[in-house]
Parts: sequence; C-alpha cells; structure tokens
Amino acid sequence: MTIGAGLVVANNYYNQPLLGLIARDFKVSESEVGIVAMLTQIGYATGLFFIVPLADMFYRRRLVLTIFPFIPLSLLLATFSYSLTWLAAASFLIGLSCVIPQLFVPMAATLATIDKKSYSIGLVMSGLLIGVLASRVVSGVAGEYLGWRYVFFGGAVVMFAYWMLLIRQLPEVAPAFTGRYGALMRSLVHYFRSDRELRLASWRGACSFATFAAFWTTLVFHLEGPPFHAGSGIAGAFGILGVTGAVAPAVLGKRIDRLKKNRVIIIMSVVSLLSWLLLGGPGTTSYVALIIGVLFIDMALQAIHLTNQTIIFARHPEATNRVNTIYMTSYFIGGSLGTFTAALAWQSMGWTGVAIVGTGCSLLMLIGHLLFRRKK
Repeated sequence: MTIGAGLVVANNYYNQPLLGLIARDFKVSESEVGIVAMLTQIGYATGLFFIVPLADMFYRRRLVLTIFPFIPLSLLLATFSYSLTWLAAASFLIGLSCVIPQLFVPMAATLATIDKKSYSIGLVMSGLLIGVLASRVVSGVAGEYLGWRYVFFGGAVVMFAYWMLLIRQLPEVAPAFTGRYGALMRSLVHYFRSDRELRLASWRGACSFATFAAFWTTLVFHLEGPPFHAGSGIAGAFGILGVTGAVAPAVLGKRIDRLKKNRVIIIMSVVSLLSWLLLGGPGTTSYVALIIGVLFIDMALQAIHLTNQTIIFARHPEATNRVNTIYMTSYFIGGSLGTFTAALAWQSMGWTGVAIVGTGCSLLMLIGHLLFRRKK
C-alpha cells in the first residue's frame, strides 16, 4: 500500500511539468492548456468527496479492485488523445479514479495492530507524499527526452502491473456502515458538526496545505528571476529535497503514540513559521536558505498532517473513510486557497508577498490551535 500510494497519486501530477510540451503539440496557449491540470484536481476532489466514503459501506478490497482498472484506461485515453478536449476529459477521469491512496491510508489504520497504527499511517503517507513530489521530476525528465505521451503510457503500464499485484495480495476489510448512500453522505455533516477535534484537525490541515501549495506553486517563478536565473531543472531538483521531508511521517509514526500530540503540533507549527521567516528573508537571495527552509517546512507540515490523521482515525474507528473525506476535503480547499492567494501575492509583491502568505497561514494554524485549546 505504501508503494502503491506513491505510484497511484503520481498520475495526478505527471501533467504539471508537461503543460508546455502539450501546449506546443496541440498549438494552444499556456492559459488554455491549464485546464488539463485543473480538471485533474477537480476529478480528484470529486472522487475524494463522493467515492472515498463508500469504503465504509462496501468491502474495501472489492471497492479498490472495482475502481482500479479505470486508472490505466484513463491514462491510455490521455496517451492517445489528439485534441485538448479529449485530454481534458481523460485528465478528469485520471483524477477521479486515482483516489485509491485515500482508501489505503484508513485501510492501513484499520488493518494495523493498536501499537502499529500510527506507524502504518505514517508509512503509507510517506509513500503518497514521495509520489506527489517525485512525479514532477520523473515526468519532467521523461517528457523532455521521450515526449509527453510516453509519460502517460508508462504510467498505464505501471498501473496495470500494480493492479495484478493487488489482485493477488490486497487483504479484505469488512464495512462498518449498513445504511444507504444518502445516509452515508449525511453522516459526514453529523461527524463534522459533532466533533470539535475533527473540525480543528481540518483547520490545521487546511492551513498547513495552504503553506505547502504557496511555496511549490511559486518556487519556479522565484528561481527563474534574479539573482538565481535558474531553469526548470533546478526547480525539479527542489522536488528531491521535498522527498527528503516526506520521509518524516514514516519516522514520526514510530514514536508519535509516545509523544504528546498537542506538543508536537505546537512545535511543528512554530517550525513552519520560522521556516517561512527564513524563506522570506535570506531565502530571497540564497540557495542555502531555500534548501534549509524547504527541508524544515516539509518536515513540519507532514508531521502535522500525520498527527491530524492519527487523532481523527483513533476517535472514529467505525468511520475512518468518512472522517478522512472531511479532513482531506478541507485539506484541498486550503491548498487551493493557498495557491490562489500566493499567485496574487507574487503578481503584486513578488517572493516577499509569497512569504507573507506562507507566514500568515502558518500563524493562522498556530493561533487557531492555541485558541481552541484555551477555550476547551
């Protein structure tokens, strides 16, 4: 599941470094080709909200194996798309079907013994995050030398091979919900309204992913300008640094049950805040500051993410997929707002504006957590 989480989620991000190649191939503008990346994320959000809760209603193995064939089929549709419209439709289907990792994370929590639960969540989360970050590097290099269609075709081959492995080895998990789909979806509202800890975790997740998205969305623009004047290859290399930070959940997962989660959240929120102060100060002109900043900000945000999921899964073992849907929906809303706000800040104030956005989101995360704890 750890390996599969990385391989599957990578399909959602292959297109980002390839947009320039796709635009030239279809003879469209950069603004027009942006619909490919947008529809992939819309498809993913749609699957996250409408498909992931089904794992509490149906046998988990059966659901995964039913959805999975649509992943290589969608990738093949993208491979052989000869118009932007067809590629956009394929991109939506890729995002919709590639929600499998969000089924694996709660599944790992359910299958693990009590003493290994947090470690299992952290391990699968590390695989997922490495897939997100490494996919951009892989697709950028492969697209440059082979062409963008070969990236999607290679992804389809990998997914078919992994599908065969899942058929042989994926264990079964029985459903915990026995009602109808309408009641299942209404229960999302119930959990969100009745559980203050879930709402707080969703707030922390939204703020943390907003800071993450703000950095990675604008980094390439920052590196292209003075004093760096670097190309996309250097920006891709920073993705490798992000992979290093993504290992944090696997390491922390071994120890988090012995730590006070409130203390972990406060410390990591402060680390995130200090990282942005470093990125916005010396990081404006120094590679060293950027490298240190990205390592610490990734480590902090992934540690907070793991802690959030450990808390909500422990509180609702009967509804792990539904609470994960609530949490991850908030998470991606935060990421979207972070991306949008950082883009506006970059246009008006450059990297300084982006640093203000990142610092502000980290500060909101810390203040929201402290105010909730004081009120409680």
